[in-house]
Amino acid sequence: MRLLKTTLATAALALLASFAAHAADPIKVGLILPMTGPFAAYGKQIEHGVKLYLATYGDTVAGRKIELIVKDDSPGTAGDVSKRLATELVIKDKVDILAGFGLTPSALAVASVATEGKKPMVVMNAATSSVTTKSNYIVRTSMTLPQTTAPIAAWAAKNKIKKVFTLVADYGPGHDAEGQFKKTFTAAGGEIVGEVRAPVKNPDFAPYLQKIKDTKPDAVFIFLPPGAETISFMKGFTERGLAKAGIQLISTGDLTDEDILDALGDAALGVVSSDHYAESHKSPENKAYTEAYAKAYPNDRPNYMSVGGYDGMHLIMEALKKTNGNTDADKFMEAAKGMKWISPRGPISIDPATRDIVQTIYIRKVQKVGNKLQNIEFDQLNEQKDPGKL
Repeated sequence: MRLLKTTLATAALALLASFAAHAADPIKVGLILPMTGPFAAYGKQIEHGVKLYLATYGDTVAGRKIELIVKDDSPGTAGDVSKRLATELVIKDKVDILAGFGLTPSALAVASVATEGKKPMVVMNAATSSVTTKSNYIVRTSMTLPQTTAPIAAWAAKNKIKKVFTLVADYGPGHDAEGQFKKTFTAAGGEIVGEVRAPVKNPDFAPYLQKIKDTKPDAVFIFLPPGAETISFMKGFTERGLAKAGIQLISTGDLTDEDILDALGDAALGVVSSDHYAESHKSPENKAYTEAYAKAYPNDRPNYMSVGGYDGMHLIMEALKKTNGNTDADKFMEAAKGMKWISPRGPISIDPATRDIVQTIYIRKVQKVGNKLQNIEFDQLNEQKDPGKL
């Protein structure tokens, strides 16, 4: 009997030791981001936000350390590359959570990996409305293009803009932005007098700009991924005299993203846009965030992508607190649904029905504050869901 008790006690201790060792294993988060190439700024900003959150609030949850594994899926528009990297992360690196996703093609391609591998997938930027419908394990902490587009269309209709020419990038987010702008603006009595879908890579804006000038709209609505193409468009808009012709430039926040705002220069002054975050947003949370960001990354300005990464990491940590470190995908998603918190951008929550973000959208105008260009908020719409899912 004594031998049996000793054997059972030894077995129990071994089991507890095994459980403790497992519980102490790191939680691996695989970040799939474009870190090089034309959209490298996306990966840089999202990674900055993720790392800043961990540096500020700690990298351990429920006794388990967070381990980041970053994979470069540049250019971010090749879904097969993103899918291959996600598969490697799940099978070879044995990650517990997939995250990042700078552009829509990347997120759409990886959705099936999240489903088949039963891994939570936290989208920190990719903004096509349909992304969260592709897997029950996807949750998004950035925005959707319809969500940020509808407010600027409504603002235009209320501010004596009757005729608009639309120009968008020819891929998922651009199509979403174009469709939502047309829907909201025409419902309010406005007229679309021309529309263009420009190639995502290296578009020649000259013929488009000439067509816009000849059409003489009250305003141009534009959506382009922030980067070299955005700078090229703004340069052409100024050089061809569209601003002097009295054509107002309105857009989603991508056009005047803080990461490229200095490069745009004074050509950006007066651009009115709608978006969910501005570096200049006035709140205690954003003051703390921008100060910490400036200290950690003195050569960069925080933008909406960095906040998407920061809030994405917040969601991961808080969900894991609720599950006591259990990374089971179903338990993780239940913990994430309905989550609410105050972000540097303002109050946000996760819609339990769609697993998409609900947030305030701000109307802003580019102004010079001291010697610095800033998106200055002057109006807002609270608790905006994705209209693409309504």
